[in-house]
Amino acid sequence: MPGVPFDTPAVHEVRTEEDLLVVRHAVRAATLECGFSLIDQTRVVTAASELARNTYIHGGGGTMALERLNRHGRSGLLLVARDEGPGIVDVEQALEDGYTTGAGLGHGLGGARRLMHEFRIHTEPGVGTTVSAIRWTER
Repeated sequence: MPGVPFDTPAVHEVRTEEDLLVVRHAVRAATLECGFSLIDQTRVVTAASELARNTYIHGGGGTMALERLNRHGRSGLLLVARDEGPGIVDVEQALEDGYTTGAGLGHGLGGARRLMHEFRIHTEPGVGTTVSAIRWTER
């Protein structure tokens, strides 16, 4: 996922319900700084909320890093959700709508992927999961 960072990543703990709200507010502020439209702000905040919630619920907690990017004159926002939980056994299945291991509707990972321009999952059972996602501003 290439991009040129133009600030230091902000890393937020994701260990409590309150941390989920802190992440939402931080992502909203970052989307404003990047110049996203209201619709794209909503897309990014929704994706970040899903990723943070998965980190908290399925990964047992972790972190969410936010990094503003610049590529060819476009601004973007990189989200990196990391946990040291059980990992994802079958990533393709986890990305399918309707698949859930909890009480949710099963739209989290797949929905987050659709809301972002670039999306990557690195997971290792028993070690943890890192999800990286970028949304770019429109030209």
